[in-house]
Amino acid sequence: MADDALTDFRREPFTHGDRTHTVLRAGTGPAVIVMAEIPGITPKVAEFARRVRDIGCTVVMPHLFGVAGRDPHPQAHGWTGAAWTGLRAAVQICVSREFTTLAAGRTSPVVTWLRALAAREHERCGGPGVGAVGMCLTGGFALAMATDDRLLAPVLCQPSLPLAVNDRNRHSIDISPDDLRTVQKRCASGLTVLGTRFRGDRLVPGARFAFLREKLGDSFIAVELDDSAANPDGLIRPHSVLTEHLIDEPGQPTRRALDQVLDHFRQRLLDPDSTTAGTGGTE
Repeated sequence: MADDALTDFRREPFTHGDRTHTVLRAGTGPAVIVMAEIPGITPKVAEFARRVRDIGCTVVMPHLFGVAGRDPHPQAHGWTGAAWTGLRAAVQICVSREFTTLAAGRTSPVVTWLRALAAREHERCGGPGVGAVGMCLTGGFALAMATDDRLLAPVLCQPSLPLAVNDRNRHSIDISPDDLRTVQKRCASGLTVLGTRFRGDRLVPGARFAFLREKLGDSFIAVELDDSAANPDGLIRPHSVLTEHLIDEPGQPTRRALDQVLDHFRQRLLDPDSTTAGTGGTE
């Protein structure tokens, strides 16, 4: 276990409105926005980003919280260091006005900044459009970003907001009614939304994916895995399909989920003629 220096990524600021965040970029080709889970851009999140880069996309990672490149595993920094890593990210999120964690039916303010970033990257990188992956806290951001026609390949990995503290929150996701209606219209025209979760994950209850099926119909492709498919060395209960709980071996369910996500980007961004207007088709 070790930190990742991220030396193969270029760092630069991006400002929209009154918000500025550092962005890490690598690769060439159509852009894919990779939004990290708590506690931030860990080595495993960066490794996933490199997989996206290696299929022929420009991977763009906004640094929204945490310490970029820091390994949260206790073997890297001890239990005290691991606790500090998680606590730092949690405090940044709690004091920030950019994240809506408890309220159902609301789009987090940071999504406005993310949409602007995606628009800038599409102009910069070209191609038919942009992809986006949200993980855990940021999982639903990829859905809310899809109000923009340039977002062609949204992926919701274990979308954990709003926090599942009651039935209403469990049967919802962090997107406003107006934004959801816009996404529904896009789905009716061919947009496909991919989602991943472990079936036993209490942070991402089955009711949330049921809600997405109700609202998006066949345009929502759910990849739901048994908890037994998770990497047993993960720090927490089965949760992070593409990172912490990935077993990167052919034939493993989590590896098949990873391959499906990468194929989603290939089909929508690199070979759009294979789908309907670059947004439709099935996985």
